[in-house]
Amino acid sequence: MSEALPYQITLTYPAEASQLLLPDAHFSRNSSLRADGKHEVAASSPAIYGGDGSRYNPEELMLMSLAQCHMLTYLAIAAKKQMKILRYEDRATGQLGIGKAGGIGVEGRISMQQVTLRPRVTVAKGTNLDDARAMHVKAHANCFMANSVNFPVTTEPEMVEAESA
Repeated sequence: MSEALPYQITLTYPAEASQLLLPDAHFSRNSSLRADGKHEVAASSPAIYGGDGSRYNPEELMLMSLAQCHMLTYLAIAAKKQMKILRYEDRATGQLGIGKAGGIGVEGRISMQQVTLRPRVTVAKGTNLDDARAMHVKAHANCFMANSVNFPVTTEPEMVEAESA
């Protein structure tokens, strides 16, 4: 890739005309996120910070971005190897914490400290499971989003061979 690829989204606050705004002590954190030509994403802060728990929060969106990037990179590698992937699901988790001197994030500030991806990949019967598992290392090394964060992103893959071809 020789050029930077630009991306753009639009964040709109307030999300609804009726929501409480500052300086009300119970102001709404609800917003909407959109990219041109795509569905709107209802966003807020986590409920613990006064947000609407039914909407996506930045922490969840970060986990989703890392999990999806890893999956797309993995699938691209599988396509080059002509490996048949029947199903891919991930139960990613992340941990917020306080940054420490010499550690991850800014000292004394809350930041994402680590993310663990747990992809469960079902491959066609007869697929070499060791090869399919090893592709996660390459996918991690080439995932744009994992290469963009300053905290560890680990991968704990589970490989499943389909029962029939």
